[in-house]
Amino acid sequence: MKFHISRQSLYLLILSLVLLLFVLLFAFIFLIPKGKEYRIERLEMKKYRVEKMQYQQYHDETFEKLKRLQSDHKRVITAYDAMFNAKRFVKLNKDYFVSLLLKPLERIADEDDFIVYEVNTTSRIDSPQSFYNFLDGINKSEWIVEVNFPIHFERDDKYIRSSFTMHVYNKKQ
Repeated sequence: MKFHISRQSLYLLILSLVLLLFVLLFAFIFLIPKGKEYRIERLEMKKYRVEKMQYQQYHDETFEKLKRLQSDHKRVITAYDAMFNAKRFVKLNKDYFVSLLLKPLERIADEDDFIVYEVNTTSRIDSPQSFYNFLDGINKSEWIVEVNFPIHFERDDKYIRSSFTMHVYNKKQ
């Protein structure tokens, strides 16, 4: 029995075998090694994705904490930006004292982000309770003020004369 194949079929068969050989070589030379690399990179990508989710969660928690602290300490943050005004300070705190005298601001130091001024204060009060109310008022004021100890109290007829120094912190411009 004679097996007869036409020339076109033979060319088609050879071309098919060459293409099959090309596909097999391409698969073994390029695809399979790249497939191994792909699996390794896919595992690394999963690790990175887990890390990213952890960092995102940490970021979200920290951001929430920041917003909560900003809302809880809004007064302190605004005090950080407020410039000290001696006349306004006397006006706001004159209710605590019979008389309140501030000596001019004296720049004493630069600390990190602040300029520190020292204010010598002399006042007359009618009771120690008004001085404590003054200290509470300073804590709620619009400036960052530190009352330094010692505070000197002297009896002067029916009033008490007090003298103390305060440090006023202003933000550097």
